[in-house]
Amino acid sequence: MRRPFLAGNWKMNLDRRSALDLVNQVRAAADRRADVDVAVFPSYVYLDEVARALAGSRVRLGAQDMCHEDSGAFTGAVSAARLTPVGCESDSLGHPARRHGFGARAQLVGAKVRKALEAGIDPILCVGETIEEREDGRTEEVVKRQLVAGLASVSAAEMSKVTIAYEPVWAIGTGLTATSEQAGAVHDYLRGVLAGLFDEAVANATRIQYGGSVKPSNVSELMAVDSIDGALVGGASLDGDSFTAIIEFQN
Repeated sequence: MRRPFLAGNWKMNLDRRSALDLVNQVRAAADRRADVDVAVFPSYVYLDEVARALAGSRVRLGAQDMCHEDSGAFTGAVSAARLTPVGCESDSLGHPARRHGFGARAQLVGAKVRKALEAGIDPILCVGETIEEREDGRTEEVVKRQLVAGLASVSAAEMSKVTIAYEPVWAIGTGLTATSEQAGAVHDYLRGVLAGLFDEAVANATRIQYGGSVKPSNVSELMAVDSIDGALVGGASLDGDSFTAIIEFQN
């Protein structure tokens, strides 16, 4: 049985006060829902304060990206060596905003996954297609390429630390959501790719989240799909009541 994993990706939103207020609501919701894992991914500048606000709670702290190098002349970048001391346990890598907005290549994402694992940070590897790629019937081709490149240097034993997130680009911040059937089909396909890369045991144990306009009104339907193991939530994670409702989804 794969334990559900619900994570809030705050992206470039929230100021200091609203971030800390939200943390208190998320912490309380996670304490009431002991059968799921919960994480939040704030902006870099609030990681330290959010970590202190989460101390002793069940909520994990994550970063929204990281550099593929340990240190050096990488202006504006943040390495794993700077994330772990402030309490980061996870990192979202290969998010569509990074792939399509900032040109992160699949091989670069794979290098970041490697660095995260070496630093003791559990990566969430994001994959997903654009609307043009879906309409051209290339969804499986695209997500397989991203998945294979992202896991190129990951061993079967290390996969227990890795979460996959299927995030169709066309469903992020648009209000559009993949139907449970569409999402489930891609999750099934990804699990088949994992079985080919590793084995059936790894494929069956790996958690695959769905991300893309997840909200209280659709989370239960999505989570009812056997192959969907959680959600990487964007806009709906910025409101305490909304994210609490998602954490407390009905099985």
